[in-house]
Amino acid sequence: MLQAAGIAPGAANTPSPQDPSVFYTNDVDPKTPMSAHIIRIDRSAADLRFCTTFGKGDALGMDTVSEQLKTLPPQLGQVVAAINGDFYHKIKEYEGRPRDVQIRRGEVLSSPSGHTSFWMDTRGQPQMSNVWSRFRAVWPDGKTTPMGLNEYRTNNAVVLYTTAVGISTRTRGGVEYVLERAAANGPWLPLRIGQVYEARVRQVRKAGNTPLGQETMVLSIGPKLVPSLGAWPAGATVKLITETVPDLSGVDVAMGGGPALVQDGKLMQWKGLVHVRHPRTAIGWNNDYIFLVVVDGRQLEVSLGMTLPELAQYMLQLGCQQAMNLDGGGSATLWAFGSVKNSPSEGEERPACNALVLLRKKSDSQPK
Repeated sequence: MLQAAGIAPGAANTPSPQDPSVFYTNDVDPKTPMSAHIIRIDRSAADLRFCTTFGKGDALGMDTVSEQLKTLPPQLGQVVAAINGDFYHKIKEYEGRPRDVQIRRGEVLSSPSGHTSFWMDTRGQPQMSNVWSRFRAVWPDGKTTPMGLNEYRTNNAVVLYTTAVGISTRTRGGVEYVLERAAANGPWLPLRIGQVYEARVRQVRKAGNTPLGQETMVLSIGPKLVPSLGAWPAGATVKLITETVPDLSGVDVAMGGGPALVQDGKLMQWKGLVHVRHPRTAIGWNNDYIFLVVVDGRQLEVSLGMTLPELAQYMLQLGCQQAMNLDGGGSATLWAFGSVKNSPSEGEERPACNALVLLRKKSDSQPK
């Protein structure tokens, strides 16, 4: 039985000699069977930080956690541990687009959709709640419309695109406005939460699939909305507002997932297919530690997995006051100290859309 925070597992404890504040263990129950892989992170360690990765480095897509780690700039620091992240869309043109909000090194890559999300606030404290989008475009005539970010655009939607989606918008039809910075001293790329961007229309396109550039964004209007929004010529000015509820302004790292498992020390309750055992990935914390957890599953001789209630109880048993689920199944991956520690259910790592990564920052005396 695991002891809260202290961890007394059924298998080996393997702290890294290079990282005394990061502790790994594999907790095994051969009776069920169950195998859980746990990273315990000391929150008092000032040189540890989180970041997120995108599926294809600088653009959405799918790749294994191990490969995603290779895309991180070395100056960020030493990669210590990582887990797979959010659920993702499977639409062909946008495969690997996270289901919910993702912020990577301060840049917002995808807009929130209301699911439970994890982020580190501006004080360096972990947070968890449902996050809602108030992203919107304000047209030259003052009309306001909600907008998505880097996602599939339906015929009656407005979506803003940056190079995070790739080399082009991948859309069909409608009207697309290529936008450039309008105010010389105003905010611009990379896109961040909680800003008001003044953009000038550089070009108007009506064929879709507009190329994307490092200094421009593209605002795409579905064909059913075009008649009601009017036609704006080159030189017109549009405002883009990137608000969220709660406000994630200034946040450097955020990732969607869900559902919440433990909130303020209390187990959450659900309806539906939550009593089926699967491989699971979760993150949780208390005042002293943050826990990254992957439970193996779908392997009769290794581990059957956990139901959501079982996972919630397990996170509470670890000592978590807050905990949330992430994408599981074949995506469930825990990487630590140079290798994948868990046993992926498909026999090898399955590609994921993003990952949550623990880094050890370089000291001032280390070479950049």
